[in-house]
Formats: sequence, C-alpha cells, structure tokens
Amino acid sequence: MESGSPQTRITKRVRPQAVGRRVIASTPRKTVVRVEIEGDGTMQREARSRRIEAVQARPVAELLECPPAIGLLLNRAAQCLSFDAGQVVFRQAGICRGLYLVISGQFLRRAERMQTPLTLGPAHAGELVELAAALGDGHHTYTLVAQTPGSVLMLSIEALNQAFQSYPSLRMRLLEELAREVSRAYNTCCFSRAMKQRRVSSAA
Repeated sequence: MESGSPQTRITKRVRPQAVGRRVIASTPRKTVVRVEIEGDGTMQREARSRRIEAVQARPVAELLECPPAIGLLLNRAAQCLSFDAGQVVFRQAGICRGLYLVISGQFLRRAERMQTPLTLGPAHAGELVELAAALGDGHHTYTLVAQTPGSVLMLSIEALNQAFQSYPSLRMRLLEELAREVSRAYNTCCFSRAMKQRRVSSAA
C-alpha cells in the first residue's frame, strides 16, 4: 500500500450483553427435545390413569351376575344382618361364614400384623367385604367393625361353594375383583408412604 493513501479498516462491533441476562438461542433441535419431553409426560399421565381405571371396583351386579338358577340359590341363602355402632361383624382369624355386601352404614376394617394394630380403611354401602376369606382358606384376614348403625347382606359360604361348582365363571370373576382389591391397597400404601416422605423432607 502506497504511503499516504487512505487506509480502510473494517471493524466488527459486538453488541454488549446485558449483565445478568441469559440469552438462549432457540434451535430446531431443542424444540424437538422439548416436545418429546412434554409428550412423555402426557403418556405417563395417561398410563397412570389407565392403571387406576384398571383396578377400580366393578359394580356388584356385574360381579354377581349368574344364571337364574344360581341367582335363586344365592338369594334363598342370603341373610340381612343389622349392627349398631361399635359392634363387630367378624373377627380376624375367625371362621368365614360367607361373603358380605354392605347395604347401609359405614364399617371399618382393622387388622393386627406382627402384633401391630392397623386400620385398613372403611367399607361403604355397595362394597363386597372379605373376598380373600370367602375365596381362600375360609379364615377372616381382618376384623370388621360398625362405625355407624348399618346392615350387611351375607351370602352363606355353603351356597357360594355350590354356586362355584355349578358356575365356575362366578368364582373367576370374584378372583379378578380380589386381585384388583389387592392392587388398590398396594397403591394406597405407596401413596401414603410417598406423602410421609414428602412431609419429612419438607420439615428438614
């Protein structure tokens, strides 16, 4: 370059970034990742909803649906039992006399595990009680106590066994409901444990 000739200099000016301000460049790749994460969350919620729906109790009319002759057998053997508040319907480890259907009032399930008393939850009108004992070894797995005046309908174990022999689908349907009942109890325990751990963490 000749001496004295004008010199041209190109300077690239950088725009200063505000202090404390975070600049995030939006790229197509990040957008895709975000959509996938949101989609995964939606799928998890839907899967959880399906699991909850799958273990929900079925209507009693659906569970006890059977041919007319079997229905007549069960109806003839059914007994309606009334209880005052505080009365015991049956006790844990006692002989199971039948399958119980709560007609009115509220009842409470209590049990003892490893010498520790436990409250298993209430039983409301429309619930079948003690499927495990009626379908298992014939001994009650917990104690049922009336919290308020109420009544239950007892389907005798003898009539149930005759119905199972004549119509095996009835037993299978009740076994499926028992499996759902166990799943509901497990979900409740998991939820209670998670809430307890959350309270402990919050307190810390």
